[in-house]
Amino acid sequence: MRTQTSLLILIAVMIGTGTHLVNAQQRDTSMDNFIDGLMGQMTIDEKIGQLNLVTAGEVTTGSIVSTDVETKIKTGKIGGIFSMTSVPRIRAAQELAVNHSRLKIPIIFGLDVIHGYKTIFPIPLGLAATWDMDLIRETARIAAKEASADGLNWTFSPMVDISRDARWGRISEGSGEDTYLSSRIAEAMVHGYQGNDLSADNTLMACVKHFALYGAAEAGRDYNTTDMSLHRMYNEYLPPYKAAIDAGAGSVMTAFNDINGVPATANKWLMTDVLRNEWGFDGFVVTDYTAVNELIDHGLGNLQEVSALSLKAGVEMDMVGEGFLTTLKKSLDEGKVGEADIDRACRLVLEAKYKLGLFEDPFRYCDEARAAQTILHPTHLAKAREAAGKSFVLLKNDGQLLPLKKAGTVALIGPLANTGSNMPGTWSVSADLENTPSLLEGMRAALGEQVNIVYHQGSNLLADSAYQERATLFGRTIPRDERPEAEIIAEALEVAKQADVVVAALGESSEMSGEASSRTDIGIPAVQQRLLIELLKTGKPVVLVLFTGRPLTLTWENEHVPAILNAWFGGTETGKAVADVLFGDVNPSGKLPATFPQHVGQLPLYYSHKNTGRPLADGQWFQKFRSNYLDVSNDPLYPFGYGLSYTTFTYGELMLSTDTLQRSGKMQVSVEVSNTGEYAGEEVVQLYIRDLVGSVTRPVKELKGFRKIQLVPGQSQRVVFDLTEEDLKFYNADLEHVAEAGEFIVFVGTNSRDVQEKRFFLKD
Repeated sequence: MRTQTSLLILIAVMIGTGTHLVNAQQRDTSMDNFIDGLMGQMTIDEKIGQLNLVTAGEVTTGSIVSTDVETKIKTGKIGGIFSMTSVPRIRAAQELAVNHSRLKIPIIFGLDVIHGYKTIFPIPLGLAATWDMDLIRETARIAAKEASADGLNWTFSPMVDISRDARWGRISEGSGEDTYLSSRIAEAMVHGYQGNDLSADNTLMACVKHFALYGAAEAGRDYNTTDMSLHRMYNEYLPPYKAAIDAGAGSVMTAFNDINGVPATANKWLMTDVLRNEWGFDGFVVTDYTAVNELIDHGLGNLQEVSALSLKAGVEMDMVGEGFLTTLKKSLDEGKVGEADIDRACRLVLEAKYKLGLFEDPFRYCDEARAAQTILHPTHLAKAREAAGKSFVLLKNDGQLLPLKKAGTVALIGPLANTGSNMPGTWSVSADLENTPSLLEGMRAALGEQVNIVYHQGSNLLADSAYQERATLFGRTIPRDERPEAEIIAEALEVAKQADVVVAALGESSEMSGEASSRTDIGIPAVQQRLLIELLKTGKPVVLVLFTGRPLTLTWENEHVPAILNAWFGGTETGKAVADVLFGDVNPSGKLPATFPQHVGQLPLYYSHKNTGRPLADGQWFQKFRSNYLDVSNDPLYPFGYGLSYTTFTYGELMLSTDTLQRSGKMQVSVEVSNTGEYAGEEVVQLYIRDLVGSVTRPVKELKGFRKIQLVPGQSQRVVFDLTEEDLKFYNADLEHVAEAGEFIVFVGTNSRDVQEKRFFLKD
């Protein structure tokens, strides 16, 4: 399929960058010689054993736990272990491999280190809201330092799946809806995890996931079917994966969904033609949890058949399912796979271990003294507090209600106010939930005796107890009050009456988003909304501190609540960071990485949509025989890139250095931004383009650049972007990466909606 096009793209990539061609010419001959010698001693069973990834069952991330792990290590039937943590446990397992197996091949140890190890940072969607690549890189660097100090050397991160449907729970684990922003974050995280030297003992090998298109699951339902054109794949969904590969990611994880009718784990076009032949990836591919076995339910055959399909497609390591371990030798004997297929996979796994320095020193990551000195270091906690504060998005602030004064009494009310276990957010599998401060505890610690904080739970998380149980798994319990709802609210209102201002901590629990946590109703749960209504009736000023792992429908809240601060799930230091922002020590600067809809029926909703042949006229809500709804406008509630500040930023006139861009030239796009308010603050200046006429339909806007600047009151700064032909390129109908001559619009502004625009031409 597309063999000629694939070859042309591969040649273009190598000529254009030189990267992959140089890598092919300058392979590490000492590594090749070492692995040649090792593989020459290995039996076919030992080679297959290297392709087997098992779980120790210590941390639950799936429904199956591996058995008889010790025996398999001794007999060379395990290449890697994940969900095992701490130096003593990992050292013990590694000693079995290097002291009791025949060839003493070390094990690679992995874990889902998604947004921190013990020091937990904001969920990835929250980190994306910082639009701060240096900060994001540093959070990954700290995560690598802590996890590697505890014996680990491999992380199943970053997740770079584009998602435009907030019903999908795993939108919380990625960087949102935009191709460009997600690509820059993918690069930053890979560089943070892997550093400049993967063999250093404080790095982790990154694993880019989920390849590919997982975030486009139909109906927003996890693990569901994905179906899209090659044109959309190449232009919108594949770039973040490629950015991570180009940044040097050492491994890739397959997705659960199918692509063009073939599930990713058995998709040779995806794993070999695209990933290796087009992009030049030279690491190894691991499946997601039991993904090989799940090909049976996809309808591709029995375990032996699907295991052979996966190996031949280009998969090197089988996570937990042990289809490779139990069937590949039989398939080899029957001619269904070749020894070259097994050798290829084994070599790539061994190369990863070599690059990590494990053959030189299998215990290089096993230093208990380093673990004690590194994990939860005060500087790491300080960075977590900073990251949380920068991730929060101020959605509304009528009458400058925020920041609050550090005086008087604040009523902190809501089911998310005093639950430390929910503050880290989903996919924080190594967090110490028992010792994570709640919002109440964090605020009291941050404010001391300056502010009197009174508290009441106010309502249950959800009215339905069974639903609440599903939403608070993995130790994220929120106690239920089984008394009548009216009685609980009445008590909360008495607490509110004592206060000068009410802070309502409402929204989702951490496990209402994340894997297998899709929702059809993405509003604040009704029982909490009823509490909020009654709090507003008191006449007290109400600030809504919103906890969520996804965009929510907040149409009613936006209309009635004077101030809304979206805190996502901020990690270990959430409580203190919320206090920092609410009381003005930190000016919120977060910008939305995903569009917030007015109504769930608008989904999927994203700013970079295509025009239709019958677009709605500007400023119109409804026109018959146009692309719109009867009951709600096409507009989002909060657009991509949106976020308020305690200060005001004024944009001067948008300036272009020329109105004609030559193919080999550069055009400067500039605007002067001034802080015209009373607080120092950070602003994310965003640049978008539109290609007005193309050989294929083009989006109405595409993010192509951003700058995060800091200004004190009265200060101005001219922000300059360099725009070149490269920024205008897209994949055409033949999947050629081209920039077509013609007219363009450049937009610059504070979000994807509120922009200035000017036109220019690209000339041949």
